Amino acid sequence: MDQAGLLIIGANGQLGRALQAKYPAAQAVDSNLLDITAAQQLADFDWSSVKTIINAAAYTNVDGAETADGRPLAWKINANGAANLAQIASLNDITLVHISSDYVFDGTLNPHTETEDYSPLSVYGQSKAAGDIAVALAPKHYLLRATWVIGEGKNFVGIMLGLGQRGIAPTVVSDQIGRLTFTSELVAIIDHLVTTNAAYGTYNATNSGEPASWADITRLIFTVAGYDLAVTDTSTAEYYAGKDGIAPRPLNSIMDLSKLAATGYTGHDWHEDLSTYIQKELAK
Repeated sequence: MDQAGLLIIGANGQLGRALQAKYPAAQAVDSNLLDITAAQQLADFDWSSVKTIINAAAYTNVDGAETADGRPLAWKINANGAANLAQIASLNDITLVHISSDYVFDGTLNPHTETEDYSPLSVYGQSKAAGDIAVALAPKHYLLRATWVIGEGKNFVGIMLGLGQRGIAPTVVSDQIGRLTFTSELVAIIDHLVTTNAAYGTYNATNSGEPASWADITRLIFTVAGYDLAVTDTSTAEYYAGKDGIAPRPLNSIMDLSKLAATGYTGHDWHEDLSTYIQKELAK
């Protein structure tokens, strides 16, 4: 990919950091340098040398989006921000790469294909779906649906490793099923699609491998890390019973990866990437 013509938005997030590691010569900005919700900032930005935008910016606090303060913020960033970038991309003949989520679906279909109708359960999912619709209007776009993203920063694997280090045996939901998506894999998918000039459109973009529940993933984390701790299964309904402000979650997050494979991409099994990730974390 032409790094000189690449603009990474959301540079300080998990994906943004991985993108900067892959493309060190690219221009990388966060909201303090370029606020995608501010139309005037976008209008004043120099787009003349930008050939590709990768939008890794998002409001991702799923439960926070259910609050009075979080709801408009989720829509502002995930929907309006994405629409602003789609307009910029359209006006300046720029390729827009945008990251979406399994939360745009209600989790009833298995697996989820790229053509499934939107059916979000939560405010976060609704705001992401609105952003998807806007991005799809850009002539040159790659809309990538990732699930359960793991990279540098706070994430599920890191939290479970922390519990394991403290000898805490957790109770984890066992009725949400899907695959981890490591930022290394998401970056590889982006690079493949852009550099091979794959057809524009929507692609499911997760690691490959046999899907699993959060509880089973936790067991694997403990096994790889060498923690002899039991993991107790619970249902999503039981786990959140009596707690206020909890967003509904899709129980099935399994994505059909056949469209991505048809472009010639060979995915990495999440089990292998998880082992590599844990070893690096333990070595820190």
